[in-house]
Amino acid sequence: MQAFTKSLILVSIFSSSAILADTISIRADNWFPMNGQPKAQQPGYMIELATHIFTAAGHTVDYKLMPWERAVDSVRKGEFDCVVGAYKDDAPDFVYPQAPWGMDSTVFFVKAGDSWNYSGLASFQGNKIAIIKGYAYGDEFDQYVIDNPSMFDAIGANNGLENNIKKLVAGRVNVVAESPSVMEAKLKKMGVSGIVAAGSLGEATEMYIACSPAKATSAGYIKLIDEGTAKLRASGEFEKILSSYGISDWQ
Repeated sequence: MQAFTKSLILVSIFSSSAILADTISIRADNWFPMNGQPKAQQPGYMIELATHIFTAAGHTVDYKLMPWERAVDSVRKGEFDCVVGAYKDDAPDFVYPQAPWGMDSTVFFVKAGDSWNYSGLASFQGNKIAIIKGYAYGDEFDQYVIDNPSMFDAIGANNGLENNIKKLVAGRVNVVAESPSVMEAKLKKMGVSGIVAAGSLGEATEMYIACSPAKATSAGYIKLIDEGTAKLRASGEFEKILSSYGISDWQ
C-alpha cells in the first residue's frame, strides 16, 4: 500500500511537470513593433510580454511567422494556440483576455507631394490602395473593399508591408493603409523616406493576444495572460518592455 501511494505521488509530480512544461504556440505575420522576427533581440513587445507571462507559469513559447490570414485560420482550427496583434473584428470567435495589449489605428500613407487626403470612403475613387489580405480594418471599410475590389491591392505574404511600400514608391499604388507605429518602424528599417500620413480611418482600436476557440486549454492560457499582465504592470516590467520599443502604456 505504501509503495502504491508513493507511485501515485510520483505519477502526480511527473504529470504536473508535463502540464507546466507544455509549449504554447503563437503565430502571426511580421507586424513590428508588436511582433517581429522570432530570433531577433527584439522580437516584438507582445512576444516579450507573452514569453514573460508563460515562462513564469512554467510554459515555453513556440513563436513563428506566417501570413496573417493563414495564422488566424490555423489557430481557429486548433493547429496552434494563439495569435498576437488581433482586433476582435479579426476573429470574434477567439478567446480574448480582459485587458488589451495595445491601441492601434489605420492611417493612410502617400508619397510626399501627393495632394490626396482621406476624407471618407468616396475619396478613394480614382486611387489604388494597398492593404494586407485578411486584416480587419473596420466593418464599413472592409465592406467597401468587397464592393470595390478593383480599387484595392491586397497582399497576404509575411513581407506584405515591405512589398506595399515598394509598390507605393514605384507608383504601382497611390495609397498604403497601415498602423502608424508599424509603418514608422518598417520605413526606418528599409531606409525609405518621402512617405507621409494622409488621414486616419477612425478612432483607435484595441489589440490583443487571442487564443483558439477550438482548444480547451485556451481559457487557462487567457487566465494566465490576465493575471500576468496585472503582475507585470504592478512590477513596472510592463512599462519597461514597452519603453524599449518606444511605446507608452495606453492605460
